Amino acid sequence: MTVLAHEDEYDEELPAWSLPAEASESIRIRAGWPERVTREWAWGGATGRGVRVCVLDSGIELDHPLVGDVQHSVAARKDGDAVVIEDDDQGDLCGHGTACAGIIRALAPDCELTSVRVLGAGYTGSAPIMLAGLEWAIDQGFDVVNMSLSTTKKQYVDRLHELADVAYFKRVMLVASAHNMPVESFPWRFASVISVGSHEQDDPEVFYANPTPPVEFFARGLNLDIAWLGGQTICATGNSFATPHIAAICALILAKHPELTPFQLKSILHLTASNVDE
Repeated sequence: MTVLAHEDEYDEELPAWSLPAEASESIRIRAGWPERVTREWAWGGATGRGVRVCVLDSGIELDHPLVGDVQHSVAARKDGDAVVIEDDDQGDLCGHGTACAGIIRALAPDCELTSVRVLGAGYTGSAPIMLAGLEWAIDQGFDVVNMSLSTTKKQYVDRLHELADVAYFKRVMLVASAHNMPVESFPWRFASVISVGSHEQDDPEVFYANPTPPVEFFARGLNLDIAWLGGQTICATGNSFATPHIAAICALILAKHPELTPFQLKSILHLTASNVDE
């Protein structure tokens, strides 16, 4: 008998989701972690190769020199009462997604990038389109999904929370930016995602663990030179641009340790944060 993990394996002699005594050896987890988790162990020498990163945003300019290859580009679009996901050749409509992709590419140059466009020109968008794009990304099984966006609309929070939990258990790591204003928005406030705010340091590999969440980590996000439309760059500030720094570091860690769960990945981020004593 194996672990009871699905309804079709239910044994009436045990509570649902229980572990039979004879099955305990079959789920032995060999951690393989060192006595002290260091950055060198966590991602030293990694380039992101083999890790699939999704940028859920305004699209990615496909020929931007600071982004390089984009493996796939799709867009979420309203079609009557439904939302469809279709291949996209328009690229980025406002620059925001390109900026996030450029930051990820700079830190994890060999990761695979996919663009899911859920924002239009002028940063316009809707919660149903964001939800549809996120659901598609989770179904595709990306390793990391960068969400430098959020919604304040409470009527969509339950569905968004459900998707965030589905992602967590499917080992799809959602990395979400805190709102730039002191308002309640989602999904960054969910415990199943990695939430990111900004700090003022210049080093892109400096990040801090926050001892008083809901924001869990702070990364570089002020006065950055970032990729923008037309192959250009601009100087900008925002939690949106701190978030892909953490997403890229997640990609580096997963490239070296692809077996990690989101829980373990968060733990490694905490242990390797710049303000955590060794």
